[in-house]
Amino acid sequence: MSEQNQVQYTEDSIRSLDWKEHIRLRPGMYIGKLGDGSAMDDGIYVLVKEIVDNSIDEHVMGNGKLIEIKISEHKVTVRDYGRGIPLGKVIDCVSKINTGGKYDSKAFQKSVGLNGVGTKAVNALSTHFKVQSFRDGKTKCAEFEKGVLVQDHPEADTTEKNGTMITFSPDNSIFKNYHYIPEYLENQIWNYVYLNAGLTIQFNDQKYFSKNGLLDLLTHKSNEETIRYPIIHLKGEDIELAMTHDNQYGEEYYSFVNGQNTTQGGTHLAAFKEALVKTVREFYKKDYEASDIRASVVAAISVRVQEPVFESQTKTKLGSQHVSEGGQSMRNFVGDFLKKALDDFLHKNSDIADALQKRIMQSERERKDMAGIKKLANERAKKASVHNKKLRDCRVHLSDEKHDKRKDTTLFITEGDSASGSITKSRDVETQAVFSLRGKPLNCFGLTKKVVYENEEFNLLQHALNIEDGLDDLRYNRIVIATDADVDGMHIRLLLLTFFLQFFPDLVKYGHLFILDTPLFRVRNKQKTIYCYSEEEKQAAIKELGNKPEITRFKGLGEISPEEFGLFIGEEMRLDPVILSKETSIQKLLTYFMGKNTMERQAFIIDNLRVEKDEAKEEVA
Repeated sequence: MSEQNQVQYTEDSIRSLDWKEHIRLRPGMYIGKLGDGSAMDDGIYVLVKEIVDNSIDEHVMGNGKLIEIKISEHKVTVRDYGRGIPLGKVIDCVSKINTGGKYDSKAFQKSVGLNGVGTKAVNALSTHFKVQSFRDGKTKCAEFEKGVLVQDHPEADTTEKNGTMITFSPDNSIFKNYHYIPEYLENQIWNYVYLNAGLTIQFNDQKYFSKNGLLDLLTHKSNEETIRYPIIHLKGEDIELAMTHDNQYGEEYYSFVNGQNTTQGGTHLAAFKEALVKTVREFYKKDYEASDIRASVVAAISVRVQEPVFESQTKTKLGSQHVSEGGQSMRNFVGDFLKKALDDFLHKNSDIADALQKRIMQSERERKDMAGIKKLANERAKKASVHNKKLRDCRVHLSDEKHDKRKDTTLFITEGDSASGSITKSRDVETQAVFSLRGKPLNCFGLTKKVVYENEEFNLLQHALNIEDGLDDLRYNRIVIATDADVDGMHIRLLLLTFFLQFFPDLVKYGHLFILDTPLFRVRNKQKTIYCYSEEEKQAAIKELGNKPEITRFKGLGEISPEEFGLFIGEEMRLDPVILSKETSIQKLLTYFMGKNTMERQAFIIDNLRVEKDEAKEEVA
């Protein structure tokens, strides 16, 4: 290499960033992935959580029983009725890293955040951020733009009750085309009230309240028609547990630390799983397989610990090995509680103990019945070379060094050579993969999981996703159903949804399943091209371009060229998340869409297609 081409490494190469510059340059370090709001763990929801967490910590310390949250399309306001930030420190608490009241363990014994970063990250990543404290008849207010102080209001008298109010607008140059999905926000808020019985949260004029904590959570999350026994609800000092068994496939857990929803689990959840198996074995004096004990379990666990250690700033996985510094290990803390509390409960409730044992024995029979079928299916999957024939994989999975990028991975499930060809040619080969269906998949409604192994298409899809034994090793963070916007496409979509909801419902419950939204029309003239996702958008585009522009109706994904497809699966990709509300019964949902009410279902499909109604009716006929 010639000297002039060498990069000079001198004192001038060393640069120091201030706190807001660093947060804006590396936002993922502070709030995880960015996203547009279509995924429940996108950064705009983390911003809300960081502010609400502070208000929750105030409540936990006995200050304030009401939190008001107002969220419009691009503006968030959170008002609590705690003590209020000390007026002289209002600016420092939202703009100086490592500044906050949580370093004083006496003030915040078991709070969610201890590092003084969360609120500052929200400030730096917002186009407008306003903080106002009300304290003992006085108020102090300050306003910021992208972390820069723009207005320092003087202290003033007030008649407002003590507390803190923060208003912010996420920066749309960082969170591109973002939008808040109400169901995701409501899920966050429900979790807050479940974990803080007695707290009221008013969200956009609707009140949320829980009297019975995790018992209420599991009551809403499980199906009372299919659970095998009444929910077991146990409480101890700094630990709460609710559990039952259902008829669903897989295991379903909701875990929390200091009020934080640890969606990736951690040491406390691992301790619970281990303790559950050990306690059950000892109670029944039988060496049941761990998988049979935990099969179809639905459980929620919440612990409170001092100075929790999380594996990332977004606090989705607990790393703490101990409950407190120099204290009991997490494993023993959870294990000792369950050994006594669950054992006592089962001794006092023999009918529930009998029902639990029957469910375990049923799982044991099912596992033994499936053993031979699973072995043959796995051998067939290997012979089919799933990663070559059906699956065009992404490069992230070819190197363990890129593990940090797996949260950005996407698998498109599509049908037909032309559609899969277009996506394959236009995708980002680093993080996007394509799985090609051969015709319409089987309607598996009402069938047992045996069909997953006996049907080649389902077997290969299961192996491509690596979800046979749960979501721990899921190969793609987003599974995107990409089908045509016509009757056949809707049918394929419903068949795939049936497959996932019936056999792998956790994919939906944990926000991994999406529908790809692609344009129905292209409207263009010589100067400009506009892609339209609805008839209304098409009419607006025609009006904008004028002079009789060229209009193309995309009948199927295969008609969109690879060059154009790249526009729709890149940064501007539109995804519709598949969301189950807390009132949704999967069994009732599948019965409605995939059962025998053919005419009613057909009418629903026609009414909800994003195509002209007359055209849909002709296709059905």
